Amino acid sequence: MIYRDFQDIKLSALGFGAMRLPVLDGDDGRIDEEAALRMVDTAMKNGINYYDTAWGYHDENSELVLGKALARYPRESFHVATKFPGYDPSNWGKAEEIFERQLEKLGVSYFDFYLFHNVCEMNIDAYLDDEKYGIFSYLMEQKKNGRIRHLGFSCHGDLPVLTRFLDAYGDHMEFCQLQLNYLDWTFQNGREKVEILNKRNIPVWVMEPLRGGKLAKLAPEYEARLKALRPDEEIPAWAFRFLTSIPSVTMILSGMSNEEQLEKNLATFSEDKKLSEAEMKELMDVADRMLSVGTVPCTACHYCVSHCPQGLDIPNLISLYNEHVYTGGGFIAPMALAALPEEKQPQSCLGCRSCEVVCPQQIKISEVLADFSEKLR
Repeated sequence: MIYRDFQDIKLSALGFGAMRLPVLDGDDGRIDEEAALRMVDTAMKNGINYYDTAWGYHDENSELVLGKALARYPRESFHVATKFPGYDPSNWGKAEEIFERQLEKLGVSYFDFYLFHNVCEMNIDAYLDDEKYGIFSYLMEQKKNGRIRHLGFSCHGDLPVLTRFLDAYGDHMEFCQLQLNYLDWTFQNGREKVEILNKRNIPVWVMEPLRGGKLAKLAPEYEARLKALRPDEEIPAWAFRFLTSIPSVTMILSGMSNEEQLEKNLATFSEDKKLSEAEMKELMDVADRMLSVGTVPCTACHYCVSHCPQGLDIPNLISLYNEHVYTGGGFIAPMALAALPEEKQPQSCLGCRSCEVVCPQQIKISEVLADFSEKLR
């Protein structure tokens, strides 16, 4: 197992994510406990010492099952992480109630790592309104009392959200968890997010290294290009090698659903085989070609914005459209749009085409926004 230094401890570079545990009859709320416990046994045996869960995973059952699995091991042999579920507005005033229940569910007296969950456009104002909700103050109190050893946050928001959160709380954040992989390095401004964190000396935790399995198997033409460089390397391993080649990446979480996935990941993380400059260049070209299929080639020049009678932030809307289309749905675009006033959402486009007259890329913007509106229904 590869290990990374974090302050005074050594963390396995591969973390055990408990968001996609094996389930019974395809029901996400019914975890196959026997299979999950076997996976934790395999992980512990092979050196994984970081276990990540959250309040809402598996219909609020993930913490319970992970707690049962880890209770069979000495407390000092593992590091457990969970999160305050600020993605749900009904939780904003319940920091103490939820925190206490999480300790019970996981069967521990303290959390090694605790996160503000999913800082994004929808909840940034609530997270920063400490006078009203007191989330930050409560978690800082728990850290002072030793019930949180390390405090951080996960972020699905774009650059302005990340910057706002860091400007407010950055001096107190010890790590940041990002959706990061070789597609989102450019697609979700991953490079820029990492650079912002680097300037504050905040190490990076990674979620969705395989982008929900999308990078576990590629089109034959792309697989052939990568196999030409590393004939014996499994395709999913390229995503992990990319991440281990980024100096500030400390923890890579993988939500493994079965023993086979776990065994393959353990094999990958048994050696630290960073990408060469030539391999990185080839992988980035593959990513660019993958992203060019089905997405709109907006360069965010903003010429369109000054010609929109509705004052829509068209580049941002197209960026969200690309995310929604490429992912095949998902929560990121709807979540970001929910933070916008109704009159600034894609359905507010008049179809006047004034923006299209000045678009250097000749994008049919009105058609894109109409399609976006239809997809969101």
